[in-house]
Amino acid sequence: MTLNPAIEAMLAMMAEGPALDFSTASVAEARAVFDNPVPYGPPPEVASVRDIELALDGRTLAARLYLPLEQDGAALPLVLYFHGGGWVLGNLDTHDVPCRALSNASKAAVLSVAYRLAPEHPYPAAAEDCYAATVWAANNADMLGIDGTRLAVAGDSAGGNLAAAVALMIRDRGGPALAHQLLIYPVTDTDFDRASYKANGGGNYFLSTDAMRMFWDRYLGDIAGEDAPLAKLIDSDLAGLPPATVITAQYDPLCDEGTAFAQKLSAAGVPTDYHCAPGMIHGFFNMFQIVPDAVPWIEKAGANLAKDFAV
Repeated sequence: MTLNPAIEAMLAMMAEGPALDFSTASVAEARAVFDNPVPYGPPPEVASVRDIELALDGRTLAARLYLPLEQDGAALPLVLYFHGGGWVLGNLDTHDVPCRALSNASKAAVLSVAYRLAPEHPYPAAAEDCYAATVWAANNADMLGIDGTRLAVAGDSAGGNLAAAVALMIRDRGGPALAHQLLIYPVTDTDFDRASYKANGGGNYFLSTDAMRMFWDRYLGDIAGEDAPLAKLIDSDLAGLPPATVITAQYDPLCDEGTAFAQKLSAAGVPTDYHCAPGMIHGFFNMFQIVPDAVPWIEKAGANLAKDFAV
C-alpha cells in the first residue's frame, strides 16, 4: 500500500517547519522540540486525570493516572504505559493524548510512567524504573482504585521495548501477573541492516536510521547490545510471557524487528496478535487526531486489552 494520504499531508506540513536532525542535535535541542508537541486538537475526554508520584527505592517518579469514560462500577484493570522517545526524549505530556484514547478504548485505567531518561540515566535505568513502577502499582492498587490482579503493560517505540522488558523481568524475577503486553512499533534489536531500515530509514518517514543509532548509543553508552538483554530483546527466551499485541507500521524502519519479535513470541507459544498497519509511519499511534485511519488501531489495541482483562 502507498503512504496513507493523511500521513503524506502531515509529513509535507512538517517539512515546511524548522528542521531538526535528531541524530546530530544535542539532547537539550531535541527535547526542546520533541517534548513540547503542538497539539493536533483538544485531548479526548476521559472521566478523570490525576498526576501522582511513585515512591520507589531511592527515587521518585512522576506518573499520570487516567480513568475511562465508560465504567461499570467495579474496580478497573490497569494498563502501565511507557512512552516512546528513544529512551532519551518524551514525558507525560507527549503521550497524554494516546493514553486518554487507550484508556477509553480498553475501558481500563492507564498509568503513564515518567521513567528516567538517558543519557543522564543510561541502561538499565529505564527498564528498572518500569519494572518497579509495575510492582508499585500492584502493591498500591487500593490507593489507585484499581484491580491489582488485572494488570497489563503497554508502550510505543522505546516504550514498547520497555513494556516487553518488564514482561520478561516479571517472568524471571517474580511480580504481579500480567494479562497482556501491548507493543506498538517496539524497538527490539540493534541490527540496522534489516530491509525496513534500508527502505524507510533515510529520514523521509519521521524516524531515521541515524536517529536510532543515536538513541541506542545514548541509552547503552559503552555497553554492547549483546550485553544488554533488557534492551536488545530479540535474542531473549520468550516462553512463558503474557499474551501480546504487536503493531508495526509499513513505512517504519523498525517494522522488520517488530515483525521478527512477534514471530518469536508466537514460536515460543505466546498468544500473539500481530499486525502491520498499512500506509503508516513510526509514531502514527500518536497522530490519530489528524490521521483518521490510525483510530481503528487504537480501538484494536484497546479491544485486545479488554478481552484479556476479562479472562
